[in-house]
Amino acid sequence: MIPMLLAAMLAAPAPADTVVGTWRTETKHGVVQIERCGASLCGRLMSSDGLRANPGLTDSKNKDEKLRRRPLKGVLMLSGFKWDDGAWTGGQVYNPDDGRTYSGKITVIDADHLKLRGCVFVPLCKTQTWTRVH
Repeated sequence: MIPMLLAAMLAAPAPADTVVGTWRTETKHGVVQIERCGASLCGRLMSSDGLRANPGLTDSKNKDEKLRRRPLKGVLMLSGFKWDDGAWTGGQVYNPDDGRTYSGKITVIDADHLKLRGCVFVPLCKTQTWTRVH
């Protein structure tokens, strides 16, 4: 009886708000603060190797020339994600490294790990595992 209960608990989808918090990216030691933005989910860049070396970094590779002088710290990297059937889908992922925005999906692995997928279009996607910052 107990093994079946444990298996059912492990298979249960994570609650929608499990992603709310501070996360470290796989690359450049990025730190992203994810929070609720109304009914959707959004995330802002709080720190990275580049920002630690130069806190005045700007969004210099943004495709919109008018945004290239804005500070990189606090840039909205995740937006428009909606909870749907156990994952956050339909959102956009902004990558300041190339100034492009990709379609995205966030899937919770466990309380301390999530998978973030960004796609030009499926199947041209990249996936990262982010780790919760405690």
